Amino acid sequence: MSSAKPKILLLGEIEQYAFTPPPPLPTQIPIKSQNTHSDNGYANSAQARTEFDSLSSLAYVITPKSSKPADFLSECRSGAFDGAKAVYRTFQSVEITGRIEGGVVEALAAAGVRFIAHNGAGYDQIDVPACTTHGIHVSNTPTAVDAATADTALFLLLGALRNFNSPLLSLRSNNWRGSSHPPPLGHDPQGKILGILGMGGIGRNLAGKAQALGMEVVYHNRRRLGKGGEGEGEGEGEGEGGARYVGFEELLRESDVVSLNCPLNQGTWHILGEKEFGIMKKGAVVVNTARGAVMDEEALVRSLEKGQISSCGLDVYENEPSVHPGLVDNPKVMLLPHMGTWTEETQMGMELWTIGNVRCALEEGRLRSRVGEQRDLAYDS
Repeated sequence: MSSAKPKILLLGEIEQYAFTPPPPLPTQIPIKSQNTHSDNGYANSAQARTEFDSLSSLAYVITPKSSKPADFLSECRSGAFDGAKAVYRTFQSVEITGRIEGGVVEALAAAGVRFIAHNGAGYDQIDVPACTTHGIHVSNTPTAVDAATADTALFLLLGALRNFNSPLLSLRSNNWRGSSHPPPLGHDPQGKILGILGMGGIGRNLAGKAQALGMEVVYHNRRRLGKGGEGEGEGEGEGEGGARYVGFEELLRESDVVSLNCPLNQGTWHILGEKEFGIMKKGAVVVNTARGAVMDEEALVRSLEKGQISSCGLDVYENEPSVHPGLVDNPKVMLLPHMGTWTEETQMGMELWTIGNVRCALEEGRLRSRVGEQRDLAYDS
């Protein structure tokens, strides 16, 4: 007879915990920790290990044998994950599972999955409406990433505004500031207008840091921020921290720097394209730490070539890990390989937050940070 204890389906690795999957058989025993890395001296590491180990008292942890999406769908349909109540997934696990949509959602629901705890703020890899239809609740890590991602945006903003990339390249070529003439002068942030598209936790964190540099901040959301920054209800305008709410096109026309901090969904795909770049000030700067596809990369390259956009700072790309050659070959732009949350502290915080969501699902039948689209979805009684 099978145990009544539920299962957790682990999709991807818990990096800071260095989780090593168990052997294929037996599968009906609680997982013990297997730390394959030496102690790095951070107290948080022990905390993460302890937190994950403690889940074994609540559920069995299982992992897929599949390594590619087609095989994962077949494995889902085979009954291998039957009894799994919660899923812990990472951004990188999409290489194994493909996007969580269609047949995958149906098969997971049929296996008994009721919760998906996603380790990350952006959750465009998950078809939330499909999950809602099948009664699967989805969570993310909304606040754990705010500071680190805003720091990255600020780094890219300053680098692009000050035109730092070209002299960096020259210096590493033993060419000081350039062979024939120094690089063009950059611009100070003081007195410039920063337009933030998407004033969530990351946007608000960035706004505070930019204001400390003397920048004026304007922002656009679907709704103006309300009390507590929730964008609705009484107290409209509260939580803005001195930022000014403007319409979408007004933000484009006014801003010296436009920062993309919105989630990727049907409404934000290519929110910046040829038309929008044309509305912006000539010589404006664009920063993107959200998702690559919120911007038309081809249109950005053309706008850079024409000088309509003077520079950009990018941490995300439309077809990661591939980067448009027009960006790679342009010495004026600042590029990072999706490093927004790549710190010990933030990665640990994200993992602890996600583990907390799994624990909450198993113990209380709910999630501590369910995605906004499921605000009205009732939990099972």
